[in-house]
Amino acid sequence: MSAPQPVHQRILLKLSGEALMGDDAFGINQATIERMVAEVAEVARIGVQVAVVIGGGNIFRGIAGGSAGMDRATADYMGMLATVMNALALADAMGKQGVTARVMSAIDIQQVVEPYVRPKALQYLEEGKVVIFAAGTGNPFFTTDTAASLRGAEIGAEVVLKATKVDGVYTADPMKDPTATRYTRLSFDEAIGRHLGIMDATAFALCRDQKLPIRVFSIVKPGALMRVVMGEDEGTLVTA
Repeated sequence: MSAPQPVHQRILLKLSGEALMGDDAFGINQATIERMVAEVAEVARIGVQVAVVIGGGNIFRGIAGGSAGMDRATADYMGMLATVMNALALADAMGKQGVTARVMSAIDIQQVVEPYVRPKALQYLEEGKVVIFAAGTGNPFFTTDTAASLRGAEIGAEVVLKATKVDGVYTADPMKDPTATRYTRLSFDEAIGRHLGIMDATAFALCRDQKLPIRVFSIVKPGALMRVVMGEDEGTLVTA
């Protein structure tokens, strides 16, 4: 009997910078990043093409106090540089686990990482490399959620996987309300109507317009990423 095949062949994984902190106040927790990379490596080895958009909140949080009153565009560019730092750390950790990763930046830092070029990104994915998109969209006033939606649409991802610390979208905060229940599936219109705040409005609208599904799941739950790509009931699926 042949082994079960993944239902998704190309995914866009959205990781927040905070997901890399573990229990630390800011920065990168090495044990946390190694565990996450192991999950990504597992799905990459069964042939799933994986692209990642990484946030920078874990690093920017450490300097946020000094940024009070700063020009918004300047602060956003600082945040973009933080995502590049996270992307380099993620690629390094992947290399140590035998996974080839390529970092592509939306802002030009060619001495450090290569620029984002869509055909090159597609080539890397088809070669089985993990592609890590850094620096958001390259523009201030746009979040890395929007970058995830944009890059997902550009590379033809079948789904955007929003990795969080909670295993899906709930009717209420499950940490505060033990009666809260998880939605297994929602339409975009239902999510908007219920003000669920799954992604920022720009990112959400882009996914809806491009008919690009979003699945919210827990990156801290062991094996959750594999269960998602295999089509199991994991997290919450938001679709048209």
